[in-house]
Amino acid sequence: MSATYRVAVRALCDFTAREGDLDHRFTPAPSARDGIEGHSLVASRRGADYIAELPLSGAFEGLVVTGRADGFDPVANRLEEIKTYRGSLERMADNQRALHWAQVKVYGALLCAERSLEQITLTLVYLDIASGKETLLSQDASAAELQAFFASQCRRFLSWAKQEADHRQRRNAGLQTLRFPHAAFRPGQRELAEDVYKAASTGRCLLAQAPTGIGKTLGTLFPMLLAMPRQQLDRIAFLTMKTPGRRLALDALATLRASQSDEAQPLRVLELVARDKACEYPDRACHGESCPLAAGFYDRLPAARQAAVEKGWLDREALREVALAHDVCPYYLGQELARWADMIVGDVNHWFDSHALLHGLAQANEWRTGVLVDEAHNLVERARGMYSAELDQQRFNRIRRTSPKALAGPLGRLARQWQNVVKDAELENEGGQGKPAYRLLTALPDKLVAAAQQVGSAITDYLGEHPEQTSFELQELLFEALAFCRLAERFGEHSLCDITRHGRGRAVLGLRNLIPADFLSARFNAAHSVVLFSATLNPAHYYRDLLGLPENTPWREVVSPFSAHQLEVRIRSDISTRFRDREASIEPMVATMSQQYQRKPGHYLAFFSSFAYLEAALNHFREAHPGVPVFSQTRGMPEAAREAFLARFTPSGKGIGFAVLGGAFAEGIDLPGDRLIGAFIATLGLPPFNDFNEALKARLNARFGKGDDYTYRIPGMIKVVQAAGRVIRSPEDEGVVVLMDDRFAQASVRSLLPSWWSLGNPNP
Repeated sequence: MSATYRVAVRALCDFTAREGDLDHRFTPAPSARDGIEGHSLVASRRGADYIAELPLSGAFEGLVVTGRADGFDPVANRLEEIKTYRGSLERMADNQRALHWAQVKVYGALLCAERSLEQITLTLVYLDIASGKETLLSQDASAAELQAFFASQCRRFLSWAKQEADHRQRRNAGLQTLRFPHAAFRPGQRELAEDVYKAASTGRCLLAQAPTGIGKTLGTLFPMLLAMPRQQLDRIAFLTMKTPGRRLALDALATLRASQSDEAQPLRVLELVARDKACEYPDRACHGESCPLAAGFYDRLPAARQAAVEKGWLDREALREVALAHDVCPYYLGQELARWADMIVGDVNHWFDSHALLHGLAQANEWRTGVLVDEAHNLVERARGMYSAELDQQRFNRIRRTSPKALAGPLGRLARQWQNVVKDAELENEGGQGKPAYRLLTALPDKLVAAAQQVGSAITDYLGEHPEQTSFELQELLFEALAFCRLAERFGEHSLCDITRHGRGRAVLGLRNLIPADFLSARFNAAHSVVLFSATLNPAHYYRDLLGLPENTPWREVVSPFSAHQLEVRIRSDISTRFRDREASIEPMVATMSQQYQRKPGHYLAFFSSFAYLEAALNHFREAHPGVPVFSQTRGMPEAAREAFLARFTPSGKGIGFAVLGGAFAEGIDLPGDRLIGAFIATLGLPPFNDFNEALKARLNARFGKGDDYTYRIPGMIKVVQAAGRVIRSPEDEGVVVLMDDRFAQASVRSLLPSWWSLGNPNP
């Protein structure tokens, strides 16, 4: 080999020892926590000389293989590979068992070589999580036999390892000479690129506020790719909040590729797509007996994998083409190729979620990873959702009525605990008459959580013994219960518990994350460098505190390429949009919008804090100004209707589109030139004043001393700035933004607006 290549034992065996069908039918697999606890339980039952988590390594013709054996008993000369399971061990597939034997044999070869052992006993320890019972499968092996097996596995991997080592050398050589694809940087783009490169070079995180129009996507990708060979980065992940962000990243990468010489294009690019978007047979179960792309998946995977890496560019369409040419599942081929791609473009959950694919691979393979997060102002709310969970009483009751008799006991206990919680929260006579009843709970309802854990265990055990009884709804209840209980185990000051009752038998118990920092800080530390960028990342302390960024994370604001003369910003300080003043505010707002439209006809967007407020203003506007074209966002607007709404914004067109602040049309849409020449923003976008937000305020005040700012003012102004940002999209654009609320005149609010805006004096 031209270079040393390192591979983990698990990754080696996954590559060489997997065969047969892809099978993702429900299997009662233990959680990661179950696995850790199971390993500890087995180790505690062994003698004092037992060595758990034994690090081992060895080499074969330039291939370095490393890993940690689960346990070694030097007295019995026995090496153990521990696997936890639920249900019936007899139902474990033969190809899964073969993979386990391959792993313990490789560890055995490494151990014999390291300790000069002539023979050893290899044991697979299968631990039933439910009962604690161990099933031991053992075989004696000589060092010579194990070395021969090790060599055979390494030889099967060597050609791939050589290819990968050579690819990395060519990739790094190409990136060393990477050229910016345009003759010059846009204003502010070079400054952004320099800050990103410096963060990658120093192994830091970075908060970069950069205005729309400077080319943030290319301005972050280019420097991170330049840093890749110099910092020995293994992977770069470009993570987005929405699908259009992935397309922008892929377009920027395509521009980079097209501008380089052939020698500088070995970069492998992979787009990760959600399973429901990638599935070719959505009506089929995901196993070989049902889906033709799952049958023999691992037998055909090597050829598909090779074809994919040779192609190099693997967006959704290209990946699907390779997969179908080799009769394998596109989604799971993508999951496999995440191990071998250099640049991965996907959703933020792939790094930050509790079961994040890329984070898991990075940890298992000890990758040095550069992470780029687009539209990062959304990460606070997205992460809160990742670490929140609900239990739905109505769904539970529906499933209980049709569930197997074997589950009657645990389901009945959970039903009684539901009734007790509703009663204790004094919700029995509330809800169902319009507005739902809501209570914050002062503590977790431990008895209900315990009952939910019992339901999860009972369903898991039942489905393990009766896989033919698996139903979608029973699985959904199981996953809901397991997710809730996992978060309950980590419940603390970062979250709260609440209950909402929509009527009899229709309560929802929620675990709501308030401070994502307690979950995300480890994710930032696991990466070599994370760059979070957006047009709206002000103030820096809000994101540092709530996301758990390292203390040494700098905040940079890229000077805007836009000038104040491009955007006229007016404040109507005589209008109050507070809830008590809503009715009185509509007439002056409508007059303001009409006057601006008559002054300069064109396309405008008008943003309101709720659909009710929007509809009231829209009706009044139509009555008062029937000659002005108006159109509106609607509740639950389907994708086709959203596209039609945006299609109204044609060049040189006229009309006012009414939309909700913080909704689909308030960010992430691009209407350059005269497709949009102005925006009216009614209200500060403040979250509603209610029990939940007041509890959030109290919790954030206790932690950071900034409860009101972090709960209301800053999130609201982020929505305002994002909505206003739809107007100026390039250095050639001109337009107007009218802020309609007296609070926009307050210094504390004005400080959160973009620095390049020229506000002047508030005018009535």
